[in-house]
Amino acid sequence: MSLSFSYRHLYYFWVVAKEGGVTRAAEKLGLAVQTLSTQVRELERALGHALLKPAGRGLALTEAGQAALRQAEAIFQLGEQLPAVVRDAVSAPTLRLAVGISNGLPKLVVRQLLDPVLGAPHLRLLCNEDRFDDLLGDLALHRLDVVLADRPAPANPNLKLYSHSLGSSPMAWFASADLLEEARRDFPRSLGRLPILLPNVHAGVRARLDQWFERQGLRPQVVGEFEDAALLATFGASGMGVFPAAELVQEKLGVRYKLERVGPCEGVEEHFYAIDTEKKVSHPLVKRLLQAAT
Repeated sequence: MSLSFSYRHLYYFWVVAKEGGVTRAAEKLGLAVQTLSTQVRELERALGHALLKPAGRGLALTEAGQAALRQAEAIFQLGEQLPAVVRDAVSAPTLRLAVGISNGLPKLVVRQLLDPVLGAPHLRLLCNEDRFDDLLGDLALHRLDVVLADRPAPANPNLKLYSHSLGSSPMAWFASADLLEEARRDFPRSLGRLPILLPNVHAGVRARLDQWFERQGLRPQVVGEFEDAALLATFGASGMGVFPAAELVQEKLGVRYKLERVGPCEGVEEHFYAIDTEKKVSHPLVKRLLQAAT
């Protein structure tokens, strides 16, 4: 691989930016100020843009310098991890699985979906929770092995992504002890009188819940909308409102949050998907995940 710049020069620039000036950076590196300045100018020449500009008695980053610093931070952070990565690689065999988890997916469901692979010998599970679109970008760049989500990947000719169903669960309404009696009285009409918490519009199930309210002829008093399903359950447990959740996690909601099932959300299901970049799955643990769902 041919590069138009030197990583040594980039490292010197990174230290200058971190230290806030050439003089302090030169002291830290054990270099003459003139030598360090020359090295940074070499990097600027190679990149074709000024990275530093005078600011009072010191220096400040230009826009190009800010962009270069972000890249340098990522590069040298990875470099700092290199000894540990090499040490781990030779100390014991590991089977790495990098999973992206859409933040609209209930975390209690995630644990259940991953259960088929958790007993794998030498497993190293890396979980990254983020917005759905951001996770698909990381998946396309092969930073993740699989994404777990509440919806399939949208059609995109620029991204070769494949969605595999992991099943579904009927939805039900849940409430804390404070709201339970009133919620069960004349259910589901009671949901038109009580405060309601819902997943926000980014959740795959939200449109189906809105349609359910329309079919029931109800106008809900929505007092909170949440992107994160665990946060939704937390506020529900505090008594802020009645909320929907997958019946699959009813027992866990009772044990962890002391929540009770009010009644069914008939006709509404939450769906679960595993998304990857291969039509024919090659990662052994992703294969196991999909086989367990069939």
